[in-house]
Amino acid sequence: MIQTHAAPVGAPARGPSRRRGTYLFAGLAVLLVLCVLSLAIGTRNLPPGEVVAALFGQGDGSADAIIWGTRFPRTLMGIVVGVALGLAGAVMQALTRNPLGDPGLLGISAGAAFGIVVAVATTGIASLYGYIWFAFAGAAVASVVVYLLGSAGRGGATPVKLALAGVAITALLTSLTNGISLVDPEALNRYRFWASGSLAGQDNGVLLRVLPFIAVGTVMALASANAFNSMALGDDVAKALGRRVALTRLQGAVAVTLLTGAAVAVVGPIVFVGLVVPHVARAITGPDHRWLLPYSMVLSPILVLAADVIGRVVGRPGEVDVGIVVAFIGAPFFIALVRRRRLAEL
Repeated sequence: MIQTHAAPVGAPARGPSRRRGTYLFAGLAVLLVLCVLSLAIGTRNLPPGEVVAALFGQGDGSADAIIWGTRFPRTLMGIVVGVALGLAGAVMQALTRNPLGDPGLLGISAGAAFGIVVAVATTGIASLYGYIWFAFAGAAVASVVVYLLGSAGRGGATPVKLALAGVAITALLTSLTNGISLVDPEALNRYRFWASGSLAGQDNGVLLRVLPFIAVGTVMALASANAFNSMALGDDVAKALGRRVALTRLQGAVAVTLLTGAAVAVVGPIVFVGLVVPHVARAITGPDHRWLLPYSMVLSPILVLAADVIGRVVGRPGEVDVGIVVAFIGAPFFIALVRRRRLAEL
C-alpha cells in the first residue's frame, strides 16, 4: 500500500520561504562586499587588508583619517539613504497600486527642493545643517497638502486622486522653485549642487539628524505589510477583511514622507531607486509585502553604493555624483518596465 503524507491545510510553504531567506542573506553578503569597496576605492585606493586594519584601529594615520573621516560616513549614508528610498518606493507602489509609482509622486522631492531654495533666498543659509530642516519641512507640508487634496470629495483618498494631486503640487512647486532660483544666484548655486544627488561631503552629524525620522518611517512601513497585502486585492476586499483602509493609507503616506523627506533633504533627489528596486524585489519575492519590503531595504543600498563606487572610478581624478550614475543605470530598467504589458496594475 502506497501511503501519502499531505501537508495540512494552511501550513506555510517552507520551500519558498527558505529560498527567499537564502536570497536575502545573499543580498546582505553583496551589500557587505560593496561596503568594503566603498571604503577602499577613491582618490587613493586602499587594499582590503588596510581597510580592515583601519576599521579595527590598527591602520596608519592617513588610512584612519580617510576611512573614518570621509569614507565611512559616506558609506553609512549610502546605506541609510538607500534603505529609505527603496522602502519608500515599495510603500508608494502599494498605496497607489501603480507600478510606476515613485516617492516623487506625492510631491515630496519637489517640496524639499522648494524648502531649500526658500531658505537660501530668504535667510541666506548656506550650510547643510541650516537648510536640512527647511527641506524636510517642505517635503512634509507638500505631502500633507497632496493627501488633503486627494482626500477631498466623495470616496476619500483613492490612488488616482492622490496621484493627480501629487502631479499638480509637483508642477506648482517646481515652477516656484525655478522662479526663485533664477532670481537669486546663491539659491541657484545651492539648488544645483543639491539637485545632482551626491553622498560626498556628509558626516555622522548629518546622519544622526535624519536617522530618527528614517527609523520611525521604517517601523511604520514594515508594520503595514499585512495591510498592504490586503489592499492589493482592492479596497472593498480589504475592508471586508477588517482592514482600516483610510488609516493604512494615511500611515503609509506618513512613512513615505518621513523616509523620502529625510533622505532627499540630505543627498538630493536620487531618481529611479524607489521606482526600479521594488520591481526587482517583487520578481524575487512575489507580491507578499512581508518579504517585498525587507528585500527593497537590502537591494536599494546595493544600487546606491554600487553607483557611488562606479562614479568614483569613471570620474577620476574627480567623481560623478551618485544621482547621475543611478539615472544611467535606472533608465534602461524604467524603459523595460514601461514596455511590460502586465504592469497595468499591481
